[in-house]
Amino acid sequence: MTLPRSLLRTTFAAALLACSAHAAQADQLDDIRKSGKLRVAVAIGIPLFSFTDAAMEPTGSDVETARELARGLGVKLEVVPVTTAARISTLQARRADMTISVMSITEERAKVVDFSVPYAAITIITAAPRDVKIAGYADLAGKRIGLTRATTNDTLTTKEAKGAEIMRYEDDATLITSAVTGQVSIFSATPSTMDEINRRAPGKNFEIKFSQLDSPLGIALNKGEPRLKEWVDRWVSANLESGKLNQIYRKYHGRDIPNVVVKTAQN
Repeated sequence: MTLPRSLLRTTFAAALLACSAHAAQADQLDDIRKSGKLRVAVAIGIPLFSFTDAAMEPTGSDVETARELARGLGVKLEVVPVTTAARISTLQARRADMTISVMSITEERAKVVDFSVPYAAITIITAAPRDVKIAGYADLAGKRIGLTRATTNDTLTTKEAKGAEIMRYEDDATLITSAVTGQVSIFSATPSTMDEINRRAPGKNFEIKFSQLDSPLGIALNKGEPRLKEWVDRWVSANLESGKLNQIYRKYHGRDIPNVVVKTAQN
């Protein structure tokens, strides 16, 4: 069957358009430099990593890392505020160029995004008031535990805390409020989140019951952007070696980046 000439022209034009669209997305590194702007998705409200200061400006170790990375690219930083659960979907929708937002490098996430070599780490703990006896996951059976949805905390606790009632919150800020107001008295989070809860409700006397994981964090990128990933990997490695990333981490967390980050980045 012979197709009408007009239909052939339309089909050819559509193919050219598709190729052009693919080519426009094929090199995100050049696109970022041409635009003069780096859009970074960040979940605001995670103590020490990403929060707002007294002037209501985003700050924290992840925000400062993003700012330094943009400076390395020679462009301005645009922080794209997202919820914790939307960190990947925002990236996939190309509303951001990358995500720097306490994202543990996991096999499940690596199926849908690419990760840079680790740039920092997060320590995950289970905390409860001083008079509550919890030594491990088995002691959580029959108890209510709060955590932030779509996090490594969520995956790990769901897998290991058999018989626990898990209360999932959309972000760390809501989890903090729930612990402060007594909606939950046990939670899985970070030491910095626990410190913030104790600051707001000192009488509750939350303490670390057991450590769940020291998890390396990666910068998340869309798949199919090899030049951008290569540039980010080189930038992270160079700034780990120079001590700049450790300087940022120490400024906000009061300790050095865990050795697991440096060792993983070198492999």
